[in-house]
Amino acid sequence: MSAPQATVRAALRGSAQPLGRTTSAIDKRPVAGPVRVHALGMDGDEQADRRVHGGEDKALHCYAWDHYALWRAELPGCALWQAPGAFGENLSIDGLDEEAVCIGDHWRIGSAVTVVSQGRQPCFKLNLRFGIADMAARVQNTLRAGWYLRVEQAGEIAAGDPLVLLHRPHPAFSVARVLALIRDRVTDVAQVEPVLQLPLPPSWRRLFEQRLNSAQVEDWSRRLWGPR
Repeated sequence: MSAPQATVRAALRGSAQPLGRTTSAIDKRPVAGPVRVHALGMDGDEQADRRVHGGEDKALHCYAWDHYALWRAELPGCALWQAPGAFGENLSIDGLDEEAVCIGDHWRIGSAVTVVSQGRQPCFKLNLRFGIADMAARVQNTLRAGWYLRVEQAGEIAAGDPLVLLHRPHPAFSVARVLALIRDRVTDVAQVEPVLQLPLPPSWRRLFEQRLNSAQVEDWSRRLWGPR
């Protein structure tokens, strides 16, 4: 079940550093050779705020390399578009994007087995990273947000490794589809209830349960724009 030409372009990691008024490990750099990944992420990788980053449901962040060409066309002149790592991804992926990956997918990457847990909900640190005031909102609106993996079987991953799809239990629910439900402020019972049948991480389960129970949408202002 290999996805055609889906490979790891780069494996990346970083350390927490000052970013504007805050701290972030979004500045990821390529790893030379294989790197071990495990339940809590990648050896040598840090997260500045573990309340919202890292943990088993966000062990590895993937981002489609193909998106970079779109960003270069839309927002030219940014040096960060020239190499993987601009979005803080741990794995830069050739040949896959949010439309081609589904919640609950099991993927073998190198000697590791991973499970797609959720898409990324971008935060204001992207605004600081790129020097673009609404970058987090742009990422959310385009659905070019990336996706997170749990590590089911620890192993080693390196640039050039193929991604092999082992199991797809929820083929109707691509990461892009679920991210679009969040972006579009969907509270319709007929659309939200099926999402709650997916193996969602606790934060996403709360989000959709609250929409179902209240018919209201969460406040995104702090996430997208930062503390005021």
